[in-house]
Amino acid sequence: MKNYLIVGASSGIGKSLAESLAKEGNKVYGTYCNHPTESNLENLEYHYLDVTKDEQDLSFLPETLDGFAYCPGSIHLVPFKRIKSEDFIEDFNLQVLGGIRVLQNILTQLKASKNASVVFFSTIAVQSGFNFHTKVAVSKGALEGLTKSLAAELSPTIRVNAIAPSITNTPLAEKLLNTDEKKKANADRHPLKKIGEPEDIANMAAFLLSDKAQWITGQIIHIDGGMSTLKI
Repeated sequence: MKNYLIVGASSGIGKSLAESLAKEGNKVYGTYCNHPTESNLENLEYHYLDVTKDEQDLSFLPETLDGFAYCPGSIHLVPFKRIKSEDFIEDFNLQVLGGIRVLQNILTQLKASKNASVVFFSTIAVQSGFNFHTKVAVSKGALEGLTKSLAAELSPTIRVNAIAPSITNTPLAEKLLNTDEKKKANADRHPLKKIGEPEDIANMAAFLLSDKAQWITGQIIHIDGGMSTLKI
């Protein structure tokens, strides 16, 4: 049995990942912020955590952690001209600095493991430019740089990778998928002609956290229905 910390495990990809790991017999510590969450799974427990604050109570964690996934995110698609500097800072605080804060606080526990793994979440919009994605691409682009730098610095003790999905059917994307017409339009943009589900992304995250991925680090892995590489 391994110990995992999944930050942002109250919904979407984070929830799917936490439940999948727990069902495999691992001990999973999930966190929530705005939506109090409980689990009926014996191996999954939830704790409150505000990643935007410098002071964090992580006393609920064990002395050894085998993996950490940072799942909080936001999708606010607006024209570049309308984005204020404080909007960029707020987004960066959540998506980048939040992950940095948690990881700095749990490095000792991760290093205590024989083969620890860290997974961040980026977006297809970093490597493939899309209209109105400036704010999210700025933060996630920084996260991709962080992923590669940490993979070098923390090797060979800790592996660090990131997943870059396309649009996925989660609460974060609700405004983009709240009608059948929007769902079809978004699905048709992908070579596989469908939208990603939380499980599609969580399955890859679970693999990267496991010993099966023990020779993978410093990678940005695209799970996007072929959108980033195929033109058909």
